[in-house]
Amino acid sequence: MSQELSKRILSSIILIPVSIFFIIKGDTFFNFFITICFFITAFEWHMMTKDKIYNLFGLIFLIISFYSIYHLRNQFEADFTYLLFVAIVCVSTDIGGYVFGNFFKGPTLTKISPKKTYSGMIGSFFLSIIFINFFLNISYLNNSITFTKELLIFVILISAVSQLGDILISYFKRKSKIKDTGKIIPGHGGLLDRIDGMIFAFPFSYVVISTNIIKLL
Repeated sequence: MSQELSKRILSSIILIPVSIFFIIKGDTFFNFFITICFFITAFEWHMMTKDKIYNLFGLIFLIISFYSIYHLRNQFEADFTYLLFVAIVCVSTDIGGYVFGNFFKGPTLTKISPKKTYSGMIGSFFLSIIFINFFLNISYLNNSITFTKELLIFVILISAVSQLGDILISYFKRKSKIKDTGKIIPGHGGLLDRIDGMIFAFPFSYVVISTNIIKLL
């Protein structure tokens, strides 16, 4: 096992439970958590694009993105379920892309991000569906959300948006001639490197859920 992969796994073991704790806890704990995450992400974006014309547009988008995260957690009767649902899709999408892409390799998906492969894309969709099935089978949530055809489409769409967001941030990193947006997370780089797909998936999911385009409950 490579040193980078070891760091990546160790960071995930720490970060995932901590994030879940704040999402479930809610209230002041959650608000504090996403505020800190916003400022770190905004700082990393600013440092990466401070000489670029799109710097301000990115900061405005981050405000919108974190605003949608806040409302996904606090606006609906489902409590933390919706936010945790979307987060699990994004995390499993990232894991699926990394594991399947490194194991099966194959043709590159795009020149923007040479490490992204078609096998990784398929793995992202596959693992997100598997993880969500597991998530919905937890007894606490068993009567909340049912895995329907609509939900399957929604999971695939969230995963697709997350992957596109990942590629888009990779494009901006290439434009800025950097590998990572920061060094705060061992094995991952910056916080923006870790949540690049999520910041696009959360606003998308919020719009879908709040407008009842797809009904989860």
